Amino acid sequence: MLFGNLYVYLQWRDTAAISDYERSTVFIVLSVVSLAGTTILLLLRNIKHVESSSESNDSLLQDSRLFKEKATSAMDQIMSEFWSMLRLFRTKNMLLLSVTIVYSGLVLTFYSGVYGTCIGATREFGPVAKGLIGLSGIFIGIGEILGGGIFGLLCINNQFRRTSAILLGVIVHLLAFYLIFLIIPGDAPLEDATSRRYEPYLSPSPTVALISSFLLGLGDSCFNTQLYSVLGILYSQQSGPAFAIFKFVQSISAAVAFGYSNYLVLPWQLLIMTTFCFFGTLSFFTVENVEENASGLQDF
Repeated sequence: MLFGNLYVYLQWRDTAAISDYERSTVFIVLSVVSLAGTTILLLLRNIKHVESSSESNDSLLQDSRLFKEKATSAMDQIMSEFWSMLRLFRTKNMLLLSVTIVYSGLVLTFYSGVYGTCIGATREFGPVAKGLIGLSGIFIGIGEILGGGIFGLLCINNQFRRTSAILLGVIVHLLAFYLIFLIIPGDAPLEDATSRRYEPYLSPSPTVALISSFLLGLGDSCFNTQLYSVLGILYSQQSGPAFAIFKFVQSISAAVAFGYSNYLVLPWQLLIMTTFCFFGTLSFFTVENVEENASGLQDF
């Protein structure tokens, strides 16, 4: 989130209108970097231990037999994992956590696709509007990194409660939504913000816009780190299906948010996220309370 947005900022900082050539250039550069990273990952060798030549030959034979056995039962394993995921999804805790996960998907769409568009479409920012898109992404990344690092350190040895981190994320996100509501025109997600019907309540300020970006990233890290934590604890024996459900629900909600982002004005989008933020927080607190009570009974 840092280097890609830095490239966008350097390319677009003096641009009044983004041309097709500039869009294609950014797309090609990021695609090449992504392809290079994927290729390096695929080329990594999994070296667990060193064996003699005879042991290596035996292990190769065993690996080939194991591969054949797995290949013949691959479909059965896939169906078994699928039904296991459905059974897990119907549990009370997972259904409650799904509300929080849906909110994380809505926020993901907003800060990754919608908010930058709103900044670039706000003409009150003048010639720096397009460059602010890259700077906004950088500040979101700084918030994500800072939040992840802080909560990663504080949550060691249970020095920081998950509910406290979620509560901080709620406060930070609501503050960010309020600032965005005040300085960004309501029609910014739809077109260049020139409609008098949706004039901002306060004069748009690049500084406030970037502070809002930082708060969006910081709040998102609060929610994501604690969701990973509670899923890892509650479903330590079913981590695969649990995190598959997490990514599935988050991706669906993100896709839905992208769908309506081109049709709803900014205040309605902020209202939707605020509503899910409230109910998602209640759902998370409920699951956390149940988990704490269960742990207390086991200790007793």
